[in-house]
Order: sequence, then C-alpha cells, then structure tokens
Amino acid sequence: MRSLFFAGTYFPKHNRFGRTGLVELLVKIRGIWEKEPEQIKEVSAQITEQVKAHETAHLHGEWDERVLHRAFEQFQAEFDVKFGGFGSAPKFPTPHNLSFLLAYGRTYDRKEAIAMAERTLEGMARGGIRDHVGHGFARYSTDERWLVPHFEKMLYDNALLAMAYLDAYQWTGNKRYADLAESIFAYVLRDMTSLEGAFYSAEDADSEGVEGKFYVWTPQQVKEALGAERGSRYCELYDITEEGNFEGNSIPNLLQRTVEQYARERGLDPETLEAEMEASRAALFEWRERRIHPHKDDKILTAWNGLTIAALAKGAKALQSSEYADAAARAVRFIETHLRRTEDGRLLARYRDGEAALLGYIDDYAFYIWGLTELYEASGDVSYLHKALALLRQMIDLFWDGERGGFYFYGRDGERLLTRMKEIYDGALPSGNSVAAMLLSKYAAITQEAELSQLAEQQLKAFAGAAMRYPAGYSMLMQAMLGAFRGSREIVIAGAGDDSEVQRMLAAVRQTYLPNSILLFVPDGEEGERLRSLLPALQDKTAINGKPTAYVCENFACQQPVHDADELKRLLSRG
Repeated sequence: MRSLFFAGTYFPKHNRFGRTGLVELLVKIRGIWEKEPEQIKEVSAQITEQVKAHETAHLHGEWDERVLHRAFEQFQAEFDVKFGGFGSAPKFPTPHNLSFLLAYGRTYDRKEAIAMAERTLEGMARGGIRDHVGHGFARYSTDERWLVPHFEKMLYDNALLAMAYLDAYQWTGNKRYADLAESIFAYVLRDMTSLEGAFYSAEDADSEGVEGKFYVWTPQQVKEALGAERGSRYCELYDITEEGNFEGNSIPNLLQRTVEQYARERGLDPETLEAEMEASRAALFEWRERRIHPHKDDKILTAWNGLTIAALAKGAKALQSSEYADAAARAVRFIETHLRRTEDGRLLARYRDGEAALLGYIDDYAFYIWGLTELYEASGDVSYLHKALALLRQMIDLFWDGERGGFYFYGRDGERLLTRMKEIYDGALPSGNSVAAMLLSKYAAITQEAELSQLAEQQLKAFAGAAMRYPAGYSMLMQAMLGAFRGSREIVIAGAGDDSEVQRMLAAVRQTYLPNSILLFVPDGEEGERLRSLLPALQDKTAINGKPTAYVCENFACQQPVHDADELKRLLSRG
C-alpha cells in the first residue's frame, strides 16, 4: 500500500509509455480505501504534518543588510553582457528584477546595477519579444537574443514592464524609456481594455492554429502595405528577409541596428527617418488588423488589474498625463462596482460575462492596494487613500498569520485546504507577500501606527530565512528591504490645489525617481481636513503663513520646510 503514494507533477489520463495514468491511479486508491481505510488515514495524516512542517520551517529568520549586496552579486553573476537579461534561454522579462537593480544602484551608487537594468531594457525593446508593429511585449523569449518570443501577451508582464521603463526614465532622463512605456499603455488601452474600463488578461500566441502567424511578415507583405521603396527600407531596418528568422517568416526587430545607426549608415536625417518608420508602423498595423486575431482571454482579474492601475498611475506621475490617471480611475470604479461584495467590501478575484467569483487572494489585495496608493499620489484624491487603508486592514484581518507572521495565500474565510500556503518567491509576478511588505512599510510611516510598524517588521522577518538563501529570487522583497535598511521618505505638500506653485511642487515630486517614498498632498479646506482625520500625524503639516509648503521627512524626522518647487527639487536631489 505504501508504494502507491508518491508525488508527481504530471500524470497522463491513462497508463502510457511506462507512466502511471491518473484514471488507473484513482481506481487503485479507491480499492485500497475500501479495504484499508484506516491505513490511508494514517498515511495521509503523516503526509499532512510533513507538508505543514516543511511549509513554515525554512521561512523565518533575521535580516542582514548584506543580503541586498548578495542579491546584486547574484544578478551580476548571471547577467548576459552581450544581450542583457539573466541566465540562458528561455528569457523572461521579470521587470521587478530590473526595478530592484535601479533602486539598488541609486541607493548604493552602483553604476553596474543601473547598467545591467538598462542593457536588459534596451535588449528587450530591440528584440522580437516586443511587438514593433502593434506595441506591447510577449511573455518571454525562446532564445538568448530576445528575438523569437512565445507570442502570448500577458497583462501583468506589460504592466510591470511599463513600471520598469518608467523607473529607468525617471532615473536617467532618457526619453526613449518614456516612449516605450507609452507604447505599452497604447497597446493596453487599445486592445486590452473593456468598454467599462477594466483590463483583460491575455492574448493567445497562435491564430488559425499557428503560433505567431498574426505577428510575422514576408518582404512581399510589407511592400504590399507600404509600397516598394518604403517597404524595402522597412525590411532592411527591421530584418524582414526572404529566408526569414522564424519558420520561413520574419519577426520585426532592431537587433542588428537602431533607427539612428541605420540613418548614419545611409546618410539620412535621423528625425526624418524616425517619422517615416512611425508612419510605416501605423500603416502595417492597419494592414495587420485585417488578419485573424489571436484569441483574447477576456477574464478580468483583480490582481492583474491592480498592477495595471499602479502602472498607469506611475505613468500619470512621471509623464504628467491625465489620460493615464483617468484610465486608472475607470478601472478602480469597475473593481469597486463589480469585484467587491456589497455587504462587507470583500474583494473578489475574477469577473467575466457579468459574473464575479472567487474570494480574493493575497495577490488581489496587495496588488490592488498598490494601485490605489499610486493613484492617490498621481491625483491627490484622498478617497483612494481611504480605500487603500481600509483594504489594508481587511487584508491583515483575513490573511495575517498571527503566530509566525506573513500573509497566507488565501483568507481565513476561504476553502480549507491541506495547508494554508504562503507564497513568497518573486517569479514572473512579484509575490503578494513581497508587495505587502512594501505596503506595510509605507503605511506604517504615514500613519505612524505602532501596530503597522510591528507588522512591517514581522513581515520581513517571516521570510528572511527563505530569502537569505537566494536573495535574487526575491527581488520585490529586496526592494522592501531597501526601504527598511535605508529608510523611507514621506514628502508632504500643503497649500491650495489651484495654486501654480503647489502644482509645480507636485509635478517636481511626481516626475522624480524616488523609490521607497510616498507623496502626500494636504489641500486647503475640507479635503485637507479629511486627510488629516485619516492621518493624524499630518496635523502640523500646514501651509505656513498661507504659502505653499513642502516637508521632506525621513525616519520620522523632517527637514526644514521649503516654499518653492526649485528648492524642493534641490532637497530631493540630496537623497
């Protein structure tokens, strides 16, 4: 009987090529259950205890700041100097790794970390993993060069990539990164947004049963769409050849040369060529729209929508775009209307065809609170902060492990499974626990509540044991650790919302790269009082003598307040 019980990741339906089939396995288990139920109960109890012990024993520990340097060194050891990215094929974007490297490089003045992030962002942007005709990025590259993608497009990848490109833009000032973030938003708002403003989940890799068919080209097709002269130029630049680079067809890419390099080689004006290539891209997009599209997964997932709200809000701040703030706000309205239970405000995880279902998991709460927090910073609308704090408290109530710390994956009101798991690894997506660590630190700082401070500390300790073994696998958690070791910043601006200097101050903060910081706007009048009632620590943060006033605070100590945007910029540049 004991030999029957073993672990496996895949079972064919029936016995096949020496592998046990699931149907046959279930028949055997049923037979043993009927004959020896007590023995099965005994073995199952032993297995349950072992699973529970393994799940929690290795997580807890103490932190040391050296873990951040070890994470950087591990990324450095795995870095592909030639093409960017980490390790060998297949290569996944994993944008939160890049955001960590940017934040780490800024904090410790490590230019190598910045260079790794930039090389990877540039490699992906030039490769075929990026849709050069319709925008957006595919799920991963099957090769080390970023040339041949698995053509499926995921909402979460594009949201996280937009954030990474925005981080790079704010830190370097390179407008190309801003353009790439905007191209991602163009794709999401055009192809992945429902009529009510929520965001769909994914687009398949194949159409008409063929992977990539929608995205690849032949020279003849390009010339048919653009004409012979423009088409030839586009093909030469974007690697569209007769032999092809993917199963006899071609994936547009800029791996051989950039537009600027091509212009220099041909003696062309770079700006004129750039304008021509954009016009060609638009024409090819219209031509491609006549093809049969890949299937769209139109599920609306709270967690992935939360990430997209966060990305759009970051875009609204960095690029001073009301369009992105409005799009994020529409998605919030959808979630508040369709994905929160009326009776208790409980978040739900999934919506499709008029039906909301499944109790929200830790990812749903953490990612959505992140989105609300970013949108508050982008808009100054205190209602988003109210929602975020209420959901944070609900998240603690539903998911917090009061014995060992950390958040369980599903709530105490959810279905009882064998064990309540805690997810912490930051893979293709950051874990809900890592994002929760960042949120607890932020809200502990702005509320100055002792309970939240204690939870923030316990949250980090709860997973230190696991993360210390391979810190590069926990890059989002490492970002929270940066804030814990180096301190967070709270920037408070008080004054009339329609005052031009207040607006200049807000823009100065929103456009500056400030990881582990939060912006609080205390307007005059009733809205400011609402914020002070929510955050009593702001009672003394007022517009001094009626003049716009900015306070920059770190570790509960504030610098001398300033009254104009230029002085605020100088203050921010010191950190």
